[in-house]
Amino acid sequence: MFAPASGHGVFDRDNGERQLALEYLAEAWNVAEDDGVQSAALAHASLFAALATFVKMHGDEATADLIALLPDRIRSGEYNLERILQ
Repeated sequence: MFAPASGHGVFDRDNGERQLALEYLAEAWNVAEDDGVQSAALAHASLFAALATFVKMHGDEATADLIALLPDRIRSGEYNLERILQ
């Protein structure tokens, strides 16, 4: 799905702990795909786990507010792994 250390991405401008977390997730994702788990199933499970964690940590309203910001960020290409950053 994605390379754990692409060198260009949203986490490059964040702290090292988030980059490390992404590398762990990328490794687990790739192992699961190698075991035959479909990418869509992994994506749905990952979203559920992430949202459930945010709700537990920050509550329903704060999580809903965060999610409300996503459409514009998605449309602007922030989550497009194939876009080229300049």
